Amino acid sequence: DVFEQPQHVGHKKIEFHITTDIPSVLQTNSEKEEKNDLYVTTEEINNTGFGRIFPAPSSNDKMETEEEDDEIPSEFISRRELEKNRLSREEMEKFSVFKNYEPGDPNCRIYVKNLAKQVQEKDLKFIFGRYVDFQSEVERNMFDIRLMKEGRMKGQAFIGLPNEKAAAKALKETNGYVLFEKPMVVQFARSARPKQDSNEVKRKK
Repeated sequence: DVFEQPQHVGHKKIEFHITTDIPSVLQTNSEKEEKNDLYVTTEEINNTGFGRIFPAPSSNDKMETEEEDDEIPSEFISRRELEKNRLSREEMEKFSVFKNYEPGDPNCRIYVKNLAKQVQEKDLKFIFGRYVDFQSEVERNMFDIRLMKEGRMKGQAFIGLPNEKAAAKALKETNGYVLFEKPMVVQFARSARPKQDSNEVKRKK
């Protein structure tokens, strides 16, 4: 019974084709591949150019591969996941931690605050690792996470990324992301050197 049903479906499909040699092809194939009738029928359909029956699956396949391309490294967070758990600008305004928020001057280091106490380095790697090409040794070495767990700096982290472009993208996509029920506040890290330079300029004036 199990094998008769798919064969029956196969014959039904063949009724649409106006060619004489197909039933014989199907018979020889079905004898050889009795256990794999689905393969036979799809092969017959392809041979006769009647692939139009299957537009939906092929477009789904394309969509799936595109999504997979976007999320190549599965050990890191997906863009969809980031967007889903990120606060909107209106929601951010309700949180005091985003009051007077300034992204800071672009550079390749990121400063993250308002982290929940259970956040670990691996959580930050999961999120920020997507902005690093781990196949490149240079980028891999530039990627650096420093999570503060004690003292006044608790709940804050510094993340070194390969370049300013990656840092800017990370800031844009992760600021307001809710991790362990707390939204992350993401800014460019401030380095001490530019401040000294500006002071020197002022003195010269």
